[in-house]
Amino acid sequence: MKFGVLALDYDGTIAQDGLPAPGIKSAIAEARARGIVVIIATGRILSDLRSLCGDLSFVDAVVAENGAVLAFPNGQTRILGRLPPQTFFNELQRREVAFRSGQCIVEADASAAPAILAAIRELQLPLVILFNRGRLMVLEQAISKGTGLRDALHILRLSPHNAIAIGDAENDHALLAECELAAAVSWGSPTLQAEADQVVNGDGPTAVAAYIRWATTKSRLPAGRAGRHPLTLGTAHDGQAVTDDVSGVNALIVGESQSGKSWATGLVCEQLIIQGYTLCVIDPEGDYSGLESLPGVLVLGTDDRPPDMPEVAHAIQHFDLSVVVDLSRLHLQEKIEYIKTLLPMLASIRRATGLPHRIVVDEAHYFLHEETGAPLLDLELNAYTIVTYRPSDLAPEIRSAVDLVIAKRLTNVLEFETLLSIAKNTNIGRESMTTVSGLPTDEAFLVTREAGGQLRRFKLLPRLTTHVRHREKYFDFEVVPEKAFVFTEKGSTTGSSARSLKQFATVLQECPASSAGDYARRGDFSRWVGDVFQDHPLASNIRKVEQRYRLSQLGDVRQPIASLILERYVAPQEGTLGPEHVVAPAIAIEAPRRATA
Repeated sequence: MKFGVLALDYDGTIAQDGLPAPGIKSAIAEARARGIVVIIATGRILSDLRSLCGDLSFVDAVVAENGAVLAFPNGQTRILGRLPPQTFFNELQRREVAFRSGQCIVEADASAAPAILAAIRELQLPLVILFNRGRLMVLEQAISKGTGLRDALHILRLSPHNAIAIGDAENDHALLAECELAAAVSWGSPTLQAEADQVVNGDGPTAVAAYIRWATTKSRLPAGRAGRHPLTLGTAHDGQAVTDDVSGVNALIVGESQSGKSWATGLVCEQLIIQGYTLCVIDPEGDYSGLESLPGVLVLGTDDRPPDMPEVAHAIQHFDLSVVVDLSRLHLQEKIEYIKTLLPMLASIRRATGLPHRIVVDEAHYFLHEETGAPLLDLELNAYTIVTYRPSDLAPEIRSAVDLVIAKRLTNVLEFETLLSIAKNTNIGRESMTTVSGLPTDEAFLVTREAGGQLRRFKLLPRLTTHVRHREKYFDFEVVPEKAFVFTEKGSTTGSSARSLKQFATVLQECPASSAGDYARRGDFSRWVGDVFQDHPLASNIRKVEQRYRLSQLGDVRQPIASLILERYVAPQEGTLGPEHVVAPAIAIEAPRRATA
């Protein structure tokens, strides 16, 4: 994950006695010169911070009043909270509580907490008390440094998943929780240090300047604490949840055709999207368009051509948008050539912007093999998900870069041996292949190098989105009798009708050429396919055949139309990748929510 944002607490973290520590401003300037956006998050009132620091343009934004006020270098501010009502201030004065207020916040000495709490309870106000060492703050509920940072990043079009936060005290927990990497200073709260990914060692804020310089020399975020950003994949046989943290690591999802690997891949994608990560899913067979039902997911390339590279490049630079690149209508060689351009472009944009957070490559054996695979990926930034039924075909550099494996059913000895070699320091015996080869489609094994390569079997969670299956699954789908295509000859029914595309292709070739010509002249075939099966690209191609017939450019429409249907819906031989593997048509059926691929 690329490092792109630095969120800094002020007092006690980068400031001592109210003033920035020596070296802090120069370290921030160096970070910004490298493209890092720097934000101060403080409990201080904005006017107080300005009086101490002067011009705040040495950072890109300020989150003041513990998340209630945003300020930007151009002078614009945004108020995210409200001051308590005057009755509250009157009550504090009656109780002789010394306080001061900002635009939204009320400050007092921590010793005044009992009196302030009593006033809040008596007046039944939706206020909370937050402590910050010897001081306390009173704010509206649900306002924190974390929420303020989130709003600031939203305005700046940035993601907290590219951010490091550094804090020292009680009111910094929400700030650190909001960011991908949480750092606490060693001279601050022990509780905060226990929850952080890293501890900045030193004896005061000056040490933070050295940490900033160290962090900004790295192209990616340092490794965080294991399990801080977990994905729940399923349930083990003992009832325990199976979780793993894929943040910043390379994952391999492997399994034979029809083993459920695209189901498992979609499950991982769903959870990452829900957690706010952005993805670019390279979808050669049209398996992932169902993700579009989640917020912030865009499918590109669903027309008769793949998306233009500028279209993809524009979409993936949105911090809140994931993109599925649907290549299902291309022939294999066209897909290979397209991806040779797409993957380096994605790597270049991610190195510059940090987006997308994860790149998913399905059917990776076609594109990431030994001859050309490794140069297409930026393995320094990592965060790839590689999906394949032939891991042995992947370039060795890619196999060695895998940190985590989700394994579905495998019966091929070579591929199982490859899995063992990927899981270094493994304790997996060859006898385990018997278990892996008989794995049901709703189960998987998790293999991580950190766990010594042990296989952990689990049942996959249900999917939130419909899994889009290959078109050939719909070749036999039958519509209701009222929507069948009834064949006639000279105005009388022949007794033949078609309720599925398979039946239609068969009966069409058996009907008289003159009758088929009459249907074509009226456009009946294309209208039926478009209206009943909602497959408008196929209907368009059939319409072209009908038009050629009307222009006397074609003597018989039966075989050309049947061929169009078969070419679009009938799968090629197992293990090949062709244009027939495309997104399912929008007919009146929903794919079952179970683990199939």
